[in-house]
Amino acid sequence: MMKRVNWGVVGFLFELCALTLWVGGLVVIVAVVIPAVFNAFGMEPAGRFLRRVFDGFGLMNVWILVLLSIVAGMRYRAFGSNPSELFSVSSVEWWLLAGMVLMTFSILVVLGPQAIGLQEQAFEAISKEDKDIAYAQFFRLHMVVRACHLVNFGLAASLFIVKVRKVLFHHSVATR
Repeated sequence: MMKRVNWGVVGFLFELCALTLWVGGLVVIVAVVIPAVFNAFGMEPAGRFLRRVFDGFGLMNVWILVLLSIVAGMRYRAFGSNPSELFSVSSVEWWLLAGMVLMTFSILVVLGPQAIGLQEQAFEAISKEDKDIAYAQFFRLHMVVRACHLVNFGLAASLFIVKVRKVLFHHSVATR
């Protein structure tokens, strides 16, 4: 007798893997890659290299958001938003996903290009005074971009926790 594939489980596992990549990827970049790069290279080569790292991370996040959105849509279509259904999609999940989309859009489309422009101005400045002014402007905006990355990290971690809690405590909710 052939067993049926539970596509709710498959989608749920894809979501957990994707969120692990998102959260774990940022932790590795911040805790390992950034310190290693700045200790090995000067400011300008390190900045250029890390820009490419974060470009790749941003692209990965876009694909993760596409995957999460598709799977959430499929789960919603199949299981609705009924809390007694293990694979239903709660409003909290939708809000966290929407927040992640908004933050990612803000980083990649709005703030990121501005920060890259300011970084290039700082790298290309000739005089020390011009370089200091350009770096000051860049680092002000870069603080906002970092804050957005941290908010996005918190949203992704929260979505992961919501999903894991749902699995761990589903039986107690379903039996009430």
